[in-house]
Amino acid sequence: MAVLFPFEVHTPYRRFFADQIEALVITLIDGEIGVYANHSAFTAPVVTGIMRIKDRDGRWRGAFITEGILEVKEHKSVLMVDAAEWPEEIDRERALAAKQQAEKMLTSNLLKFETDSALSSLKRADFRLKVRELGDHKAR
Repeated sequence: MAVLFPFEVHTPYRRFFADQIEALVITLIDGEIGVYANHSAFTAPVVTGIMRIKDRDGRWRGAFITEGILEVKEHKSVLMVDAAEWPEEIDRERALAAKQQAEKMLTSNLLKFETDSALSSLKRADFRLKVRELGDHKAR
């Protein structure tokens, strides 16, 4: 039987997730990490990407997250991010429009901070579309 641990995800607007889980896979600034029960404690910055959670029933579920902070403690882990969305919450058309807008901006003669902003927007849109696609495949 799998050992579970409490995990929560908070955004400025809502508690996105709170439950006992078996595992968490997430990308930190220096690479991907898997967190299981009794993991050693640490706090680290998280980058925009796909968070994968293995639930109490042993099923994996993916969600889009933006940058934030992951805190792993002895008996509880908490992720604080700017935004988090399940596949079914992602508006595919809106994500496609954001991607196209970012790509259009990148073809312009931009200042460094504008290029960085457009690249961030493009990255967020790409990950949203990937998470949405994962959800579409599960629904079939």
